[in-house]
Amino acid sequence: MLKSRRVQVLLILAVLSFLLIHFHLLPCSNNAPMEEKPSPVHILILSSWRSGSSFTGQIFSQHPSVFYLMEPAWHVWVKMYQNRAEVLHMAVRDLVRSVFLCDMSVFDAYMSTQKKKSDLFQWETSRALCSPPACDLFSRSDIITAGNCRKICGKYPFSKVEEACKTYSHVAVKEVRFFDLKVLYPLLTDPSLNLKIIHLVRDPRAVFRSRENTMADLKRDSNIVVGSQRTKGEMGPYNTMQVICKSHVEIYKAGSQAIPSFLKDRYLLVRYEDIVRDPLARAAQMYRFAELHFTPELKKWVHNITHGKGQGAQAFDIGSRDALRVSQAWRKTLPFQKIEKVQNVCKDAMDLLGYRLVQSEEEQKNMSLDLLFAQNSS
Repeated sequence: MLKSRRVQVLLILAVLSFLLIHFHLLPCSNNAPMEEKPSPVHILILSSWRSGSSFTGQIFSQHPSVFYLMEPAWHVWVKMYQNRAEVLHMAVRDLVRSVFLCDMSVFDAYMSTQKKKSDLFQWETSRALCSPPACDLFSRSDIITAGNCRKICGKYPFSKVEEACKTYSHVAVKEVRFFDLKVLYPLLTDPSLNLKIIHLVRDPRAVFRSRENTMADLKRDSNIVVGSQRTKGEMGPYNTMQVICKSHVEIYKAGSQAIPSFLKDRYLLVRYEDIVRDPLARAAQMYRFAELHFTPELKKWVHNITHGKGQGAQAFDIGSRDALRVSQAWRKTLPFQKIEKVQNVCKDAMDLLGYRLVQSEEEQKNMSLDLLFAQNSS
């Protein structure tokens, strides 16, 4: 009897050992250990029109680890142009979240069912959409200009946008259609996102001068920002600037205070003037913040594109130019009367962000660059 029981116990132990080996040990011996794929990093370049955001976006777009889209919410504003900006905030936020998660079906609500990759706003500014798998005619590590991409890569289907997005470790979006950081709190607390915000600002006087040169292109956007009635007349452009400047103040206050705690280490303020004064240092700062490596090829590209001879005559094109000189063109071309008005509606933003007021026409012409940005300069 005792012997029989011993045999039963041994049989049970043998069966348990077999099951343990079958379900646990064999799969491990037949397959190499699986490394968990790191979660993607999501980068939102938050700015306003004519603030150097297209160039800053290219610093990320040209990185071989980054999938980049320029102002995808343009489609929301075109489709729903009769609404005000604050009404469209939720739709813009939902679209941006979907892009970060590489779910491009969100564009179905704003584009035709027969859409192609080339129907996406400014698609050619994305190196990721100009290289495999979105386009097979360039290498993924190439520095690719929008002009070359536009000529060669436009025929690919829209499905390639989502396919390409899923192959990158970083997804970056440049957007000018957020005016309140609190709108982004649901994205910052979303466990499916690892969101970092780069808040890009520029001297309001330079922004105003650049907007004057592109007024027709910005008409619809200005109407959405302040309402069509407030864009009319002599004060129309200043009304728009006032709203933009106020939004920068509120965003900066919320981001820099890091309250609530989920904003800690996830907000970075960058001034465009600081980028063009020391492009390599500022690009390196932004890459560190975004957990990206600054490659020798990118260092060379950043230097060359900011130290050219161009004067930035083409409003929305990114080409080699004397970036520092272009950034200060307003000092010679903007009448002092207009400078005074811009300073009046944007004084809080200028004080907070470190832009010194110009007190006279003579000072406008003679003030050194360093003195213009003496306050809070970094």
